[in-house]
Formats: sequence, structure tokens, C-alpha cells
Amino acid sequence: MKRLNFTSVSILTSLTDDLLLIILDKLQEDADRKTWRLVCTDFLRLESLHRKSLRVLRHVALPALLRRYSSLERLDLSVCPRVDDQVLAFSFVRPGWAWGLRSLILCRATAVRFGGLEAAVKACPTLEVVDVSYCSKFGDREAAALSCATGLRDLRLVKCWDITDVGLAKIAVGCQRLEKLNLKWCLEISDLGLDLLSKKCHDLKFLDVSYLKISNKSLESLSSLRNLKSLLMVGCSNLDDEGMNFLKNGNASLQCIDISRCEKVTPYGLASVIEGHLRLYQITARHSVPELSALFLVNLKELENLRSIRLDGLQLSYSVLQTIRHNCKSLVEIGLSKCKGVTDEGVGAIVTDRLQSIDLTCCCAITDDAILAIAKTSKKLLSLGLESCSSITEAGLDRLATCCSSLKELDLTDCNVNDSGLKCLSKCLELVALKLGLCPCISDKGLTCIGSNCKNLRELDFYRCTGIGDLGLASVASGCRRLRKLNICYCGQITDEGFKCLSLLEELSDLEMRNVMKVTGKGLAAVAVGCRRLAKLEMKRCYLVDDMGFLALAQYARNLRQINISYCPVSDVSLCVMLGNLRCLQDVKMEHLTRVSLEGFELGLRASCDRLKKVKLVTGLKNLLSRELMQLLDARGCKIKWVDKPLVLV
Repeated sequence: MKRLNFTSVSILTSLTDDLLLIILDKLQEDADRKTWRLVCTDFLRLESLHRKSLRVLRHVALPALLRRYSSLERLDLSVCPRVDDQVLAFSFVRPGWAWGLRSLILCRATAVRFGGLEAAVKACPTLEVVDVSYCSKFGDREAAALSCATGLRDLRLVKCWDITDVGLAKIAVGCQRLEKLNLKWCLEISDLGLDLLSKKCHDLKFLDVSYLKISNKSLESLSSLRNLKSLLMVGCSNLDDEGMNFLKNGNASLQCIDISRCEKVTPYGLASVIEGHLRLYQITARHSVPELSALFLVNLKELENLRSIRLDGLQLSYSVLQTIRHNCKSLVEIGLSKCKGVTDEGVGAIVTDRLQSIDLTCCCAITDDAILAIAKTSKKLLSLGLESCSSITEAGLDRLATCCSSLKELDLTDCNVNDSGLKCLSKCLELVALKLGLCPCISDKGLTCIGSNCKNLRELDFYRCTGIGDLGLASVASGCRRLRKLNICYCGQITDEGFKCLSLLEELSDLEMRNVMKVTGKGLAAVAVGCRRLAKLEMKRCYLVDDMGFLALAQYARNLRQINISYCPVSDVSLCVMLGNLRCLQDVKMEHLTRVSLEGFELGLRASCDRLKKVKLVTGLKNLLSRELMQLLDARGCKIKWVDKPLVLV
């Protein structure tokens, strides 16, 4: 009989581009999209045409990526450490590709100046969103370059310390379509700049002036913004009740207001803030007034749309909480962190069946009775903060896990949770973040329950959980394979065997392992090889991690952006190789490196000075490092934090 040969043809080859793009839309994870484009050249072509957003990790790949992705609307260069004027100018010199770009993220691109911003603005006529936050050298000249982006609607200038009223005036005049502006920590901005902003940018909907040294005159000016929906004024210490009264007489469109840490505002000023603003849906007054006035509580009744209220640090009685519940029918979030006077009865008075987020951090008086009230009433709960609520037992946790099956975030730091409590919590199958720091009574037995059931966990915190070891870590690593953030600081029983299991976590990006005393370079090398997405590593005082671990980081952890190696036995060679090879590294802490010489520090910093943004060193090195190196670091926008500790060199 003649054998027939059949050629295997994938069904995907018969699908049109339109149908394939629908499939591509369903792939939300980066890893899945990467697998898609590796299947064949047609899939790569479709993904290139379809992709609208790009986050670049290395500047050398930027030209090729921009040639491939011709339909970009959002370009993120915030984690690309060597972005400067030259890179921007070269990237935007090719005509055509940037014409559809709407969003440019340059957060922490401290080497970008006027020339680069000017080139970007000229090449992108459709630019609507720009983020230059934490660019400490951004000043009035750079603001002048951005002011040419006449279509700009969203501008973020957080901690741009060099911008003054002159620069803000240029932006206000040139970008009159602005709807969102973040000026947090722009300390040179004054009443004059905000007054001009109010006169020119009538479309402003979001404004953050937190920590600015402004007076009540600014609030008088801002009250004229009829479209303003969100106003954040955290830490504006010069504002008082008179300024709040200006807001009372302002527009009726305000929806979100934050006056946290405004020390001069009294309970009566807080009441003025909400008077007349019937559309408010979020009020935040953390650590501002000592208590709430009767007028404030009465005014709450008029806010039919209020969904969130944060009152951290205030004095709140049972009757006040009961009034808030009675007057705020639509509330879904309430923050009572560090509030004095909160008891079980008070919690029972505030909870409703609509609440989705409750923060009771440091409300030390509450017990299982409060948890039972929450579990009985707030069955739609998604987030619960219980840090330092040490009177809660496994009985309360069991009821919570049984009734609130949709719970996604739970903070039980310093709550004396034990293995029985973890067994109860393992019923919460939707958990995404679980914090168990300072709970020394949990062990590997309890972690086995979590690892077996809570498959959706992305964040786990075991800070100072001294009872857990390699077996518990293995259970978590094998069961919670989508884990991205893990804190195992001061977990002294964990060894290299546990770290070998951690290497299974391919999505792990943030690992804190301070003072993990039994892990050596072999264990760190296993993590470096397996966890290729690692971006943040805290390993201060890991005394047994030798050069083997650091060299493995240099070879495999190519996405590492932040690392703390203080008090670790790294040598000159390992330090130089690591700092030279980690091309995405931006933040490094290097206190008390007793095996590193002055020459080692000098060479290591020179090898990485073109991308470092923050460095932490002991003060003794300040006058020993070469003047040329210090000038080079400063020119690249690198901030050095000097720590007053003894200098020990090899």
C-alpha cells in the first residue's frame, strides 16, 4: 500500500489579517505578545503595525525599534538610562514615524536638555502628553522648548526644581489647551506663576501644586478655573481657612480635592472646601485637621456622588463614623489609617455593602469583632489594610476569607498571624497582594497552603518572618508563578536551596533580600539566571554573597535598574564588571564596601556614569574621588547622596 504524505498546515495561515489582529488584542501579557511575534514573520509584521505603545530599555536599540514600529502613539524612555539630547535628536531626525506620536515619557531622563526637547516637539506635531518628572535640571529654557507643543494637554513636571514662574509663564502662554498639569515639588513656582496659569489655561481639569510655597492668593486665582475637577494641595503649609473660602466661592465642577498636611487649615476651613462642590467624589485630608466639624459632617449629606474619603490621622468617634455612613450613601473607599478613637463599634458603624476598600492601619483597638462586621456587611471588599492590628486572630481571618471571596489586597503586617491564619486566608483565591511582614509565627507549613491555592498572587511580603525557610519558599515559587514582587528581608533560615526555587519566577521584577545571612553567591546566581526581568534588587548586608553572584548579575540581570549592595563582600573586579555591564542600571547604593578600593570605586563609577541617576556613598569618598569624575556625574544629572559613616577601603 502506498503511503500518503500529508503536509501539516496551521489553521492560522487561513485567517485574514483582521482576524489575527483581533486575536492579538486578546493577548494582555508582554510575554504572550513576545511569543506571538516570534512565531513567524507575518505575525511579527502584524504586531509591528498594530503596536501603539513602546517602552525602551536600551538606547542602542531605539533606532531599530522605531523603524519597526511605525504606528506608535506612546513612547516611554523613562527606563532608558542613556537618553540625552543627542539620542533624542538622532531618534527624531527620521521624518514620518513620529507624526502620530501623542505621548512622550522622559521621566528621570536627567540628561535631556533644551536641544533634545526642541527636536522632539518639532518632530511630533500631535504631541499631547509629556512627562519630564524628576528631571532635576529641567528649567525655564526647557520649558520654552515644550511651550512650542501647542496641542499639549497633559504635562508632568514633578520635582523639576529649576523651573520658575518664567518657565511656567511660557508654558501657560504656549500650551493653552492644557488639561492636566503636575507641579508637585516645583519649589520655585509662586503665586505669580499660578495666577498667569489661571488666566491662560482655562481648560485645566487636573492640577497638583503639592509642597509649593504658595499663599491664599493662588487659591483665589485657581478658583476662577471653571473646568477644574481635581486639585491636589498636599503639604502647602502657607494655606489657611481664608484660602479654603476662595475655593468655596469657586467652580462647581470640582470632583477630587486633597488638602493633606495643610497644617494651618482648621476644621472650619475643611468644611469650606466641600461647600458648594456638589460633584465631589473624592476627599483626602490626611494628617491635616485634628477632628471634623459638625458643619463638615452636615455638608457631606449634599455630596451624593462621594465615593472616596481619606481621613488618616484624625480623631474620629463612633458618632462621627455613624454620621459619615448615614450621609455618604455612595461611599466605596474609606481611609482611617492612624485615626484615634476607632473601635470595633466604630467600624461596625461605617461599613456598608458598597465598600470595596477599607484602610484600618494602626487602628490598634480593633479586634475580631470589627473583622466580623466587615465580613458580614462588605462582601464586595477588594482591599483591606490591617497593619499593626495585633488583636485579630485566625477566627476573624477565617470569617473574612469565607465571606469576602473577591478580596485582592490584604495587609496584615505586624498582626501576629500564624499558620492557622494562613490556612484560612488560602481560601481567598483572588488575592493579588498579601503583606505578612513582622509575623514571626508563620512557617513553611502555612506558606504551603498559600502556594497551593493563591495562584494569582503578584506581591508577597515576608519582612522579618523568621520562621519561614526553603520549603515554604519552594511552595510559593512553584504555586505562585506570576509573582512579581517579593520581600524576604531578615528571613534568616533561607539558604541557596530556596533561591534555586525562586529562579522559577520568570516574572519576578522586585526582590528585597536584605540580611538574608545564609545565601551565598551560588543562590544569587540562580536567581540572576532564572529571573531575567529583575529590575530592583535590595541585598544590603548579605555577607556571604561573593563575586560569583555579582558576576552572574552582570551577565544575566540585564534589566536591573536599581540595586543596593551596601555591606556586601563585592570586590573591585566584580563591582567594575557589574556596573559596566548592567546597561539599564540607574540607582545604586554602595555603603561600606570593605573589599573595594578607591580605584575600584573610581573605575566602577566611570563605567556607569553615563546612565546612573542616583548613587549612595559614604562621605569619606567625597574628597577622594577625582574632581573630573564628580563633574562628569553632575553633568549627566546624577545625584549623589552622601552618608556620614566611616570609610573603610581595601
